Amino acid sequence: MGEREADLLLVERVQSGDREAFGLLVGKYQRKLLRLVMRLVRDPAEAEDVTQEAFIKAYRALPNFRGESAFYTWLYRIGVNTAKNWLAAQDRRVQTISEIVGDDSDGIEESIQPRDEATPDRVLMSRQIGETVNAAMAALPEDLRTAISLREIEGMTYEEIALVMDCPIGTVRSRIFRAREAIAARLRPLLDTAPDRRW
Repeated sequence: MGEREADLLLVERVQSGDREAFGLLVGKYQRKLLRLVMRLVRDPAEAEDVTQEAFIKAYRALPNFRGESAFYTWLYRIGVNTAKNWLAAQDRRVQTISEIVGDDSDGIEESIQPRDEATPDRVLMSRQIGETVNAAMAALPEDLRTAISLREIEGMTYEEIALVMDCPIGTVRSRIFRAREAIAARLRPLLDTAPDRRW
């Protein structure tokens, strides 16, 4: 039995009144959803509250869940929308990726850092690259930042992102392309690469 089928069985148990089954779903996805929300919400304590609110909304909406998408895709969509609503209500800026992931090994900046010896020059270059990527991410419009985060950090497919963001897959591809281009434009001067180089 695959993960999607296992989740669907738990959802069916919740829909039949089994609250413990929802606890299993929360346990399975709480860290992942919190990590996603942390990319959108500035304050860690607030991110925990937003995550909890997203689970409450999911629990209330579960009677209407039909299994047309994977549970976690559906849950992520609720999480993204809850975070957006919180941001709109608080009128706060979204954090930069460095503030969120810090030394986390699956941060976006690690994927572009050199893996060779840690000479002082390379360490400085890595730091500059990371800061540049973080600044580029922070400057992206919310829809582009969310799309690129879901793809590059969460590892979601284009189809899953389309469901989470409630938009056509072509829009997802466009947003990710534009986000990558914006980040690449900021990195080109630092890496001394040609403007026509693809990333």
